[in-house]
Amino acid sequence: MSEGADVFDLLGLTEYEETALTELIRMGQTTAPNLAEATGIPKARIYGVLDALSDRGFVKVIPGRPKEYQSKAPAEILDRAVENQRQSYEEFETAIEQARESFLSEYGPRYERASERISPAAELFHVVDVGEPSERETRQIYEEASEQVVVISKAFEYFEAVRPAFESAHERGVTVSIILLHPDLLSAQNRAAQSEIVDRLAEYPEIEIRYSTERLPWRGTLADPSMDYDSGTAILLVQEDDVPNHMRQAAITENGSFVAGLKRYADLVWEYESEPVDP
Repeated sequence: MSEGADVFDLLGLTEYEETALTELIRMGQTTAPNLAEATGIPKARIYGVLDALSDRGFVKVIPGRPKEYQSKAPAEILDRAVENQRQSYEEFETAIEQARESFLSEYGPRYERASERISPAAELFHVVDVGEPSERETRQIYEEASEQVVVISKAFEYFEAVRPAFESAHERGVTVSIILLHPDLLSAQNRAAQSEIVDRLAEYPEIEIRYSTERLPWRGTLADPSMDYDSGTAILLVQEDDVPNHMRQAAITENGSFVAGLKRYADLVWEYESEPVDP
């Protein structure tokens, strides 16, 4: 399938809707029975399919006996799809704001009462699975950072998954420092992946990168540490070579003291157990 055809997946069309719209683009103006014949869509379904496409602004309905249908221009279809999503989000946001006061008044006190019974371990950290859940939490750390982000990683192989949030933090003036495991300590596969990432990071000359000359007992991302122990967020994963990635969990903490400790470790590695990345 071509990249152009892949766009239909973004429009959220059913199989019948995609088939009908694709054929209408090719045929031009036609009737529902003719379109059903050309596409193999059951005649009992074709009108519902066309009505759905019309409601979303992808198809024009031309009055007559019988009425006919015509696809909008491809550029107009894309523009309308974006507008539909914008309207949907605005409606969602409005609904949330309308419900906010009553929701908070009902559930806020319940949460506060339950929080009084939270165990010390839960106050220190919680865990998520490694993969999309941990990447989502990492993106949030970048999005909420205001001053500094520190990354400790073997190869930063998940960079593309967090890149939009990474770039947003960079554009806001957040300082980003990255410690990667020295290539000599990596497998050939991880070494190649790391090299590609380092090349991409060269697009951001303000960002400092160093190679750790010793193995890293943990890796992760931390933001806005404070030596007053009153702020900071981190996500970390301990090194467990015998545990496959799909079985691993990452720990997330907003405990200021814990984040400060992680930052002190990063500072020591940066100063005493790392070397600059060759330009």
